[in-house]
Amino acid sequence: MIAPMLEAIAIFIHVVFAVLVMVLVLMHSGQDSGLGSIGGGAGTGGGGQHVMERNLDRLTIAAALVYVGAAIVLARVGF
Repeated sequence: MIAPMLEAIAIFIHVVFAVLVMVLVLMHSGQDSGLGSIGGGAGTGGGGQHVMERNLDRLTIAAALVYVGAAIVLARVGF
């Protein structure tokens, strides 16, 4: 009885984090553009842009790990 509920929760988490990972990857900067260049030039300014990029990297990695974890749960449940 718990497996269908776990499967439904894992599917929901899997879909939500799939979309979240896509959005976060699209927010990353290319060469000299993207989130790191907001509020000034790409190479100018203080370390604020770099901190924002580093936090975006960490958030993307965390979301990807949750996404992979949900995929593993779905594989173990047998979906």
